Amino acid sequence: MPFDTTESGLEIIPVSSKAELKRFIDLANRLNAKDPNWVVPLMYERMAALTPATNPFFQHADVQLWLAVRGGRDVGRISATIDHLATEVGAGKTGNFGMIAAEDDPAIFKVLFRTAEDWLKARGCTRALGPFNLSINEEVGLLVDGFDTKPMVMMGHDPRYAAARVEEQGYTKAKDVYAYVCDPRAALPPVVVRRVKRGLPEGVVLRQLDMKRYDDEVKALTSILNDAWSENWGFVPTTEAETAQLGKALKDVLDPRLVLFAEIDGEVAAFIVLLPNVNEAIEGLNGKLLPFGWAKLLWRLKVKRVKSIRIPLMGLKKKFADSLRGQVVPFHLMNAGRDAGIALGYDKFEFSWILEDNMPMRRISEAMGAEIYKTYRIYEKALQA
Repeated sequence: MPFDTTESGLEIIPVSSKAELKRFIDLANRLNAKDPNWVVPLMYERMAALTPATNPFFQHADVQLWLAVRGGRDVGRISATIDHLATEVGAGKTGNFGMIAAEDDPAIFKVLFRTAEDWLKARGCTRALGPFNLSINEEVGLLVDGFDTKPMVMMGHDPRYAAARVEEQGYTKAKDVYAYVCDPRAALPPVVVRRVKRGLPEGVVLRQLDMKRYDDEVKALTSILNDAWSENWGFVPTTEAETAQLGKALKDVLDPRLVLFAEIDGEVAAFIVLLPNVNEAIEGLNGKLLPFGWAKLLWRLKVKRVKSIRIPLMGLKKKFADSLRGQVVPFHLMNAGRDAGIALGYDKFEFSWILEDNMPMRRISEAMGAEIYKTYRIYEKALQA
């Protein structure tokens, strides 16, 4: 049942129906309606992502969403999650908050965070970390720098006031993650040119995604991803069900020429995914695909073509990371992806997201001429019993 917080006239409603979930999604669109850089997400995609029957994340996580209502008007929202696949670090149990959006009112943020924290504490959590929307393998962090450009596909966008409001609730920085951007047509630094000109080492082969073996290719990608990222901060393995669902959702969007694998001595060892920026294609659809949105979206992606690309995933199996061949493979993958993107008319690449202390990935991105243009902050707070 909803409960009333008389101190601020706010009613907190646990989201439990389809109608309430639509309100939860629509709230962010209303709050950001005047922001020229806000991109209205597709309603069907957001509904699927936040519905247990269609998102495998719910198979290994506890999730609760809430709406804050004042005077009959939705004024805020938040989520709380406990991912049972998360690797615990230190003493205690970590839960996550996310999906935070609210009017610029400290009282709303206070009640939302108190609600989420109480839910986490009741389930044994001693630390809150976020925002994760819903998982660390999805949208992460609160935008704290880079408000003047639109976010790319599967990246977040927040109002300028949000960070201060979160910090007022006792949250401090845990990590920053970066989005890098570059013009792929710009000249590459000499060190990269020299590495690429040497050609592929003996036994190394690059190939495109094989759409005829799509499901197997997605499984191979998942295996490499979980191996390559296993020692990263905050790592949570991606299940085959989650990757299969994502692969299904992106199948009509992916261009096999922009998904590349590297094989070393016949073994699939590394990959890179260059994802056309769907956000550029859904502008003006107002979150709707009916009656004509599907046709517009596919025309913009397949015929008109968007001009920007996000590189959300790249990985190399750890067994090859210290070998000479393994060390040059990422440069060849990125260069091959760059060449393919240029040939297809793309003129803007984003490398994201990258942890602030992931220096190998940062160095590779910077070697390709990319610069940081957005910063997202992950916050943490100790929860008092």
